[in-house]
Amino acid sequence: MLIATENLSRSEKLRIIEQLWDELSRDPGSVESPAWHADALREAETQVANGEAKFLDWEQAKARLRQGDA
Repeated sequence: MLIATENLSRSEKLRIIEQLWDELSRDPGSVESPAWHADALREAETQVANGEAKFLDWEQAKARLRQGDA
């Protein structure tokens, strides 16, 4: 089933996303993580354990993402 979204306002689109997220998050066990996610988590854990991880606070991370430096 496809939802025609091209004529919806931004706020209507966001409401649809919120509704979908609410429904999906009721049973998180039913949504499988992709295989790459486990690999990424293991890599992050290894970097933390080796003291190689670099952390940013949320405001710095958002600014970096907005600049396209992520």
